Formats: sequence, structure tokens, C-alpha cells
Amino acid sequence: MACCSCHMNRRVFLGLSAIGTASVSLAGIPTMYAGKQIEDWNPDKPLLQLGKVLRVQPVLMYTVSHYRKQQSFKSWGGIQNDEAADQEVSRITQELQTLTEESRFPIEVLPVVKVKTVEDAEKVHHRDYDTVIVYPARGGGDLLRACISKEKDTVIFARKSSGPVYYWYEALSVKYLQTERETADEALKQGKYVHVDDVVIDQIDELKWRLRALCAVKNFLGTKIVTLGGPWGKYSPQAPEIARNKFGMEIIDVSYDDLAKRIKSAQADKRLVRKSREWAKRYVAIPKTTLKTDMAFVENCFVLYWILKDMMREHNTNAFTIKDCMATIMPMSETTACLTLGLLNDEGYMAFCESDFVIIPPGVLLRHISGKPVFLHNSTFPHNGEVTCAHCTGPRRMDGVNYDPTEITTHYESEYGAAPKVEIPVGQELTFIDPQYSSGRWLGFKGEVIRNPYYEICRSQQDVKIIGNWRRLKSEVRDSHWVNVYGDYLKEAGYAVRKLGLTWDNISDTG
Repeated sequence: MACCSCHMNRRVFLGLSAIGTASVSLAGIPTMYAGKQIEDWNPDKPLLQLGKVLRVQPVLMYTVSHYRKQQSFKSWGGIQNDEAADQEVSRITQELQTLTEESRFPIEVLPVVKVKTVEDAEKVHHRDYDTVIVYPARGGGDLLRACISKEKDTVIFARKSSGPVYYWYEALSVKYLQTERETADEALKQGKYVHVDDVVIDQIDELKWRLRALCAVKNFLGTKIVTLGGPWGKYSPQAPEIARNKFGMEIIDVSYDDLAKRIKSAQADKRLVRKSREWAKRYVAIPKTTLKTDMAFVENCFVLYWILKDMMREHNTNAFTIKDCMATIMPMSETTACLTLGLLNDEGYMAFCESDFVIIPPGVLLRHISGKPVFLHNSTFPHNGEVTCAHCTGPRRMDGVNYDPTEITTHYESEYGAAPKVEIPVGQELTFIDPQYSSGRWLGFKGEVIRNPYYEICRSQQDVKIIGNWRRLKSEVRDSHWVNVYGDYLKEAGYAVRKLGLTWDNISDTG
């Protein structure tokens, strides 16, 4: 494909180049960045690990049996005495230690607490934890209820064959557990604080993904995000307010006047301009990178990258979004924000275009669930079992390590600036979330990349095979934004969405 900027006139090009050649024409402009440390951009640096640690409190619930001649003196279960309980504590400890070592999310497992009485159980809830895992080996219903937290999340892990069988492998029932047919309010009226989906039998992997989802929920709630130019919601004006009230999001509004001052100061900072030129050269030297726009645009994207990153640092957050990422930003930065947002995502930050708070909450949650960059994109009409995903801000390090082949071209609508056309590997599995505006209903599905076309649409574009009942997706057409991520995280997403009090609809669910 020919360079999209080939018709750029010499005056415009020289104006762009002036920004990339130190600050002669900007001399005398005071810089707010004087003396600030400029951390080098490094494409090989490990992905930024986000989030607070999930503190997990394991509880072994059991009672001691005493022999009575010619009478039934014990219930089901392989843990009948203190010695067996001590062995079980060692088993639990080892399993959770391995789980922690293998997990790609921040987790801290506290020492196992043995509980034999209601009083013992009540003391557990005075401890500092986020989630309690109840291992109900033996004991009555009152003891089980006492072990379950009324304020924090509880997961129940029972054994059938992974160790000594538990009594509650048999005794767990909807008497204690919320069902799919009950609302949360209905369940609470009956004293049910645990859902049937909160129960795991034997499988540590099933426990792991639930903990990953709970860690994501903890880090999602109360997210602080810098919003350049103000927030909004696509076809849902109430979206920002819902994000604040329902999810506790702290939306920090930064004006374009503020950005203009920062850009002028950055352009006057010789160190930063020099660094940006070096970073741009290193970026286009990444293997399988093709440059089809002017290098000055890329250099200016790195200036903007540093400004936005510094803005997040000032407000102590790792999340950013920009509203008018087309016409408003271009005259200020002499480039587009497309590549800049991709750079931030590739480093591990959460960076979204368009300030759409219909899709930003799912994007933040999916980033915390997966530990990988997410791609916010436009949706298209489902047909013949496939859809096309497209936007000009696609990350290219979506597995969290490697850079996908990418052509750096212009932003599509303006044929200006620098935008990445990322080639996602054919056959790559993706998880999608499609929120139904601000209704509280989120839809999920899996897809598989089948081609990377070059349609006359936003630059990063993939045709994706829909895995599941694709015809159902036709009834979800809203001309809206979706998010996707590498891998299968539908279980975690559905679990987390229910914890948030939302409705989850998984069209790829065949079980």
C-alpha cells in the first residue's frame, strides 16, 4: 500500500519536523518539565503489573468424632480427628502455595485457620482479608454459615477425590446456596451469602480462575482514570454517572487548555524532544514494523506519550482516556493520539480512545482479569458467523510479551498522524465483551481471528469467526464499542460480572 501521507505539502512537513529538531522556534517558553526525570522508553521492559494484592484467608472447618459403641458416631468424611485436620492443613497450604506461584495476578494467601466452633468462625471475620476460602470437611449447618462471610467474598472448596472426602461434598445444597433462579436480594432474605457458582469440587484450576476474577473485581472497583476533554457514553449519556455511582470510578477531568500548555512545555524541552526522536527510531526498528507515514508524526507521538504518562503519574493512576482524539488533539500535538494510546497499552497501562464510559468499565475489568492489554474497537454487523473488529488504536503487544507485525500508517479518517495497523495472528482466540449500553447487561463471546484485511475502515482490523450462537449476536447490534483480549476469559468475566450485580449473557456457552 502506498504511503497515505504522500500528498502532504512541504510547509506542513517542515512544521512537523521543527518539533522533532529540538526547540529553536520555541525558545523562551517556560517548561514545566525542567528537572523532571525522563525515564527511557524500553520496548523490552516487562508489561506493567497493575493492581492491589488479593488477600485470601483459607479456613478448614471440621469437628472431632468420638467413638460410641454400637452407635452411629460419625458422618461422612475423611477428617475425623485433629491429626487428620493437621495433615489437611498441610495439604491445603501446599496447594495454595503452588497456586500462588503459578498465578499471573497479585495474590497473598494467609495461613490456614482451623475452625471447630461457631465462635472460632466468627473470629476469622475480624481478620484483614478480601476473600475467604472455606474447606468444609465436617460440621453442621450453623458452623458452615458462621464460616461464610456476610460482607466479603466466599468460595467453598470441597473434596471428593483430591484428598480425604468431605462431608459437605454431599451436604451442600440450595438450602445454603443462591441459585440461578434467585436474585441476590431474594437469596439474602433467606440468609444465603454464597452462590452455587462459588462452589468448587477438587479442581484447583477452578479455584484459581475464581480468585483471578475476584482479584480483578477488587482492582476494578474504585478505578481512578484521567479523562482528557471530559467523559461521555456512546448512545448512553448517563454512562459516566453510572460508572461513578455503581463502580466507584473516580473520573479526573483534565482540560485541553491544560494539555496545550503541557505540549508547549514539552516541545520546549530539548531533553524530551531528543529522547522522543531516539525512542521513535527504536520503535520503528522493532522486528516486523513497517513505517508508512512520516517519521515526524511518530516522534511527536512519543512526546505525547510522555506527557500523558506524566499526567497519569501526577494523578496516581494507570488509566487514561481521551475524548476528542481526532480534530482537537491534532493541531496541538501535530500528530494523532492513535499510536500514543497503543504505546501506553503495550507498556501495560490502560489507555482508551473516545472517553466512552459504556465500554471503559468492561475494558478495565478485562484488563485486570487477563493481565494483558485490551483492544477497544468498533462493532460491525454479524454475518455468516463472523464480524470485523476495527479501530486505529490497536495495541500490538496483546499477549503481554511479543509485538505483533504492525504497519505504522496514518489515522484513517484524517489521513494524518501515526496509527498502527496491527496484524493479529490468524487462529488467535479472543474474548469479547459487548455491554448493552448502561442497562447493566453485559454480553460475552469467544472469537477466532480468520484474516487481517485492508478495508477502507480504521487501521487495525480483523475478521473474526464467532464461536457460539452467532445469530444471537445479530440481535445485539448497537453500533457500539466492544473490547477484546487474547485468550479465553469468559468464565472469569461472567463470574466477576455477577459479583458486580450485573447480568451476564454468554453466547459462546454450550455447557
